[in-house]
Formats: sequence, C-alpha cells, structure tokens
Amino acid sequence: MSQTLIIYSTVDGQTQAICQKIKDINIQMGNEVTLLSLSDANQATLSNYDKILIGASIRYGKHRAELYQFIEDNHEVLSSTVSGFFSVNVVARKPEKNTPKTNPYMLKFLRLSSWKPQILEVFAGKIDYPKYGFFDRFMIRFIMKMTKGPTDLKGTFEFTDWEQVSLFAERFAKQKMD
Repeated sequence: MSQTLIIYSTVDGQTQAICQKIKDINIQMGNEVTLLSLSDANQATLSNYDKILIGASIRYGKHRAELYQFIEDNHEVLSSTVSGFFSVNVVARKPEKNTPKTNPYMLKFLRLSSWKPQILEVFAGKIDYPKYGFFDRFMIRFIMKMTKGPTDLKGTFEFTDWEQVSLFAERFAKQKMD
C-alpha cells in the first residue's frame, strides 16, 4: 500500500473532478490517497508520500504560474518519488492532440518545467458556457469558433473521456520507482 498525494490546479473544477475519480480508483486498488488543491499542497509535507500526481488545467493557453512555482519549490521531492503529471485542456478533444507527445500544452509544460514526471497524460476538458462570466464566455466562444468547437452559449460540453481517466488511474496506481 502506498501513500499517494494527488494535487489539482483547476479554474472551473473539471481537473478536480478528474483527480477525484483517480483518487477513488487508487483507493479501490489499496492505496491511501490525499487529494489537495495546489494552494493547500504548499502546506503539505511532500516527503510523507510515496507517489505524487499533479493535474493542471489550461486557461487561455497556459498552465497557472503557481504550478511552475510549486514545482520549482518542490523539485527535489518530486524528482525523487514516483510522480506523474496530467494536463486538462479542450484542445485534447481532437484526436491528433490528445496524447502527451502531440498535445501542445503538454509539450510546452515539458519545455518550461525542470521536473520530468515518470508518467504523463492528457485529458480533454469541459466547456460550460452558462457558468462563465461575460469575458470568459466571449473569449472561450471566440477560441471555439476559430478551432471549430462548440459555440452555443447555452450549452455545456464535456469532452473528458472517463474511461481514459480510469485506465490512467490504474496505471498510476501500479507505478513503482524506477
């Protein structure tokens, strides 16, 4: 049984929902799991965990700056434990951009981050137009129009492949230190 920490950086909650699913599966597989937001993880003692997984969403083409700062502050522990990272973004709804090797945001993350997790994944996110404020609704709709995505401002569009999430959760649960 491992002590697993799952950390999420989310704007609208989809990354947290994905992390909750991964937590549930890891518990079913016999691991003890703590789920924390990125801000709460700053107060955690990371060395108490055998495995650390971070999930982060994209907003306007970027992971949050706090994510990179957290990684920099905790690089030694992250690099010396079983670790994984996944990105949640709507671009991953496209088959040609839904893997760690083809997703532009994952590739950007790997260029900008000094941390090299052992396991990587990309999940498509969710668009929830009714939940957004005016500016976000306008900007996201504009981006979707340019990328041939959904533009109905009354709609909620979930692109997350929950089977893919489950398979990744099982893979992470079985991950061991090299």
